This record gives sequence, structure tokens and C-alpha cells, in this order.
Amino acid sequence: MPVPMTVEGEGRLREELAHRKSVLRQEITQSIAEAREHGDLKENAEYHAAREQQSFNEGRIQEIEGKLADAQVIDIGKIPAGDKVIFGVTVSLLDVDTDQRITYKIVGEDEADLKAGKISVMSPIARALIGKSVGDAVSVQTPGGDKEYEIDDVKHV
Repeated sequence: MPVPMTVEGEGRLREELAHRKSVLRQEITQSIAEAREHGDLKENAEYHAAREQQSFNEGRIQEIEGKLADAQVIDIGKIPAGDKVIFGVTVSLLDVDTDQRITYKIVGEDEADLKAGKISVMSPIARALIGKSVGDAVSVQTPGGDKEYEIDDVKHV
């Protein structure tokens, strides 16, 4: 099943993959070689730590390769701008109860970072927003109760 991802998200994953394959693999291999020189491997903590690090790195490489293989990269810049909320747009919301403005960019699951204002397309807020237009009122179920938002602006950035 294809997983939506922004162009930026794909780029970050490819950079991490290249770093893990070229730099980290060599560093870990060097650490293992140095630990082997210290003698008995059964009681060598450095060796076991390096092997564990190697195992984690290889697992992460496989995970990234799998995500990239399943990725459906969506370039929001190639989609005609409009006032409808779709994957990849930056949406400004007005909290109806508090008049507070919040802005989110709707991104893939692996790219989500609430502190950076990026929410997953699978989050309750994003699912409630997708398909709506500027001026629409949206109700989102949160653990603290229902929240009402009005879509103030949609940007294709």
C-alpha cells in the first residue's frame, strides 16, 4: 500500500540512508575490528556494544529502504493551488473557542513533528481537515473533548 510522503520527507530519508550506508557502516566496522583486537570476545563489552550498534544500523537501513519503496512522493508544488485542504498544504486554523490561530503542514507519518508544525495525514486533525475548504468549520475529537476550528487559509508551500 503506497504511503504518502512529501518531496522534503523523501529527501531527508535518502540523506539518512546514504549516511548510514557510507559513514556509519564504516565507523561501526572499524569499532568491531578494534574491539576484536582486545582479545576474548565473550567478555568484551566494546565488541558486544559495537555489534548491537551494527544490528540497529542495519535494521534502520532496511526500514528506510522499505519506506522509500512504498512511498508515494507528492510534490505539492505541481498541484494547482486552491483553497481546499489536501496532503502537503499548510493550513491556518482559528480555534473558535479561544480565537487562537494555529498553523499545520499536513505531511506523511514519518515526517510528522508537532513542534515544527507538521502533523501526520493520519492524525485526527488532518483527517478532519482533508477535503474541506477555506471558511469551513471543522469539529475534531480530542482527548479533552470536541474542538471547533475554522479554516482560515490554505497555502501550497
